[in-house]
Amino acid sequence: MNTSGDRLRTLLRECHLSASDFAANRRVTPQHVNNWFKRGIPMARLDEIAELLCVNSRWLRTGEGIKHPGAPIISPTAPQSAPDQQLRTSHPHTAPNNTSDIDVPFFNEVLNASGSGKTHVAQIPEHRIRLTSAILHTMDVSPDQALCAPMIGNSMVPRIEAGSTVAIDSSLTQIVDGEIYALEQDGMLRIKYVYRLPNNGLRLRSHNHEEYPDELFCSLQIQEQNLRILGWVFWWSTLNKRRPPVPYKLEG
Repeated sequence: MNTSGDRLRTLLRECHLSASDFAANRRVTPQHVNNWFKRGIPMARLDEIAELLCVNSRWLRTGEGIKHPGAPIISPTAPQSAPDQQLRTSHPHTAPNNTSDIDVPFFNEVLNASGSGKTHVAQIPEHRIRLTSAILHTMDVSPDQALCAPMIGNSMVPRIEAGSTVAIDSSLTQIVDGEIYALEQDGMLRIKYVYRLPNNGLRLRSHNHEEYPDELFCSLQIQEQNLRILGWVFWWSTLNKRRPPVPYKLEG
């Protein structure tokens, strides 16, 4: 890595952030971010981006010095047996072997114990998803408010592929029109664009809107169908649509 643009590209990859998502977060166009990759980050934005991505601005600009704020200075002659002596988060679910990772609880649809065949959304015990703390810091999400869930179905393709994992900020349940939210509707887990309607109604929109038309709910229907906002979707994994077929096996 020779330029600040190279370091920015690597940091976004480490945070599992696409250039377009980062551009939207910074309120610039994806072309701006691509230009930063090629030409380097503008000096006027170095401190801002360094703070967002939890790195020192000097390191981001030159590649010299300490990468993370608060990391200890290690002498060139000091023993290198403690590579994890970096700034530690105090969150109880921080992974012990990687201080930049946080374990997030995982929720999914589960069958009701009544045997009715209906489902409800609940945490899956012993199942956690590991996210980097830089993702949460960049998106201003408190670690104790983050949770993950699966994308069920193809209603949000191609933006979110079926089977992807989404990360949710459960503290942000106030609707901002056009943002993606996780919802529970009569026990079903749903991921949709959400819009407000007059008289406390809601409109749910799928990215795949040709196959899934908009759904409108008045306040009475919201109550009857136990529709509630679980939180704002701020990150999702990316899956390839299919595994490529291998035409023939190479001889070993």
